[in-house]
Amino acid sequence: MTWITVVTTNQIRETVVLTDMKRFLPAAVAAASVALAGAIPAEAAAIPDFPAPKIFGTTFQSDPGHDFTKHISPRKDGILRGWITHVASGQVEYKPIKWVKDKYTEGYFVGPAQGDVAAYASPVAKKVVFLSAFGCSGKPAGITVDKQGLGDKRCSRKLMLSEVKRFRRPSLITVYRGEIVKLQEIYTP
Repeated sequence: MTWITVVTTNQIRETVVLTDMKRFLPAAVAAASVALAGAIPAEAAAIPDFPAPKIFGTTFQSDPGHDFTKHISPRKDGILRGWITHVASGQVEYKPIKWVKDKYTEGYFVGPAQGDVAAYASPVAKKVVFLSAFGCSGKPAGITVDKQGLGDKRCSRKLMLSEVKRFRRPSLITVYRGEIVKLQEIYTP
C-alpha cells in the first residue's frame, strides 16, 4: 500500500491510499487538468468567433436590450459595422453605419440621423487587433485589403488611435467583454 498526497484546485491537501494504479490515474489526471484550467487567466482566453454582419448592409444593426436613454455604454459582445466618432484617452465613442446606394456612384456609408442617440463608448484593449486598409505608415501608402475589401495589414494600437482621430473610416468593430478588441477597416473608393 502506497500513500500519496494530492493538491486539489482549492489547495486542500488530500491523502489518498494508492492500491490500484488504474483507478487512481484517471482521477489524478482530471484533478490536474481542472487545476491547470483554473490557473489560466481570463484575459488569455480566446475571443469567440462572432458572426460578422454584411459588410455593405443597408440597415443599421440592432442591439436588443441596449438602453440608449441612459449614459453612453459599450455595445453587447459581437461585431458592429460602424465608425469611431470620438477618441479620448484610450476610450472611443462609435456609431453604427449602413450602406446607402446612390444614383451616380456605387454608394456610401451613413451614420444615424442627427439627433439619434444610437452611440456607444468602450475602452480600447491594450492588445487590440487593428487591421488597416491603408497600411501602417500613417500616410496614404496604397491599399492593403483582402478579397472582401477589408483591411488586412496589422498595425499598432497607437496608430489606430491616431488614425481614428483624423479620419472617420467605416470598420468592423469587435467588442468583447466591454472592450474593443478588434477594428478592421472597410475599404471604400
